[in-house]
Amino acid sequence: MTTIIITGAAGALGSAVARAFDAAGASTILIGRDTARLQAACGPASERRMLAVADLRDAASVAAAARAGAERFGRIDALCNIAGGFAMGTPVHATSDAQWDELFDLNVRSLRNTVAAVVPGMLDGQGGKIVNIASGSARQGLANMGAYCASKDVVIRLTESMSAELRGQGINVNCVLPGTIDTPDNRASMPNADRSKWVTPEALADVILFLCSPAARAIHGAAIPCT
Repeated sequence: MTTIIITGAAGALGSAVARAFDAAGASTILIGRDTARLQAACGPASERRMLAVADLRDAASVAAAARAGAERFGRIDALCNIAGGFAMGTPVHATSDAQWDELFDLNVRSLRNTVAAVVPGMLDGQGGKIVNIASGSARQGLANMGAYCASKDVVIRLTESMSAELRGQGINVNCVLPGTIDTPDNRASMPNADRSKWVTPEALADVILFLCSPAARAIHGAAIPCT
């Protein structure tokens, strides 16, 4: 039985990914900041669904959640690093340490902590799949988004580095680069935008599901635009 860890599972994209894996018959370890939000987004815990509360910025908290999931289901076959954050900022010269650190904690430190918790088990087992979420904005710098663009570019570079390090051990590491995701928050903040150019969480979930499947066994270190 395939077991998947999904971070940020209470969010719009994370919950869509959780539903996609649930429909595919996988066991899921859903990580979020509190149980109530996880239950509201993904449903109650069940035989194949484990709800785990962790602070992704804290390595020990993430390690405890991953360890509990591995003990319950036997192994972890795939890791979907869905959690992250976005914020408009200021010009680069006016960016504060707090703004910089917040986005790098949400988008980079969280990823480093989850792979540190999960990859050793994959190396001891029979490989696995890792899918990270970067952004279409990572491909170029944008005004007043320097910290965000930089943090998501780091996600791509870490994906490439991990792929080079781990592909020989049977671990596929890839990332997706969404454009604007059609979520309630984005609709509220951009009420006049052309939503026909946005990508739905369900469409992204299909790509992530594919990257975690045996059909994607030949894909390594890819940064896949999804718009």
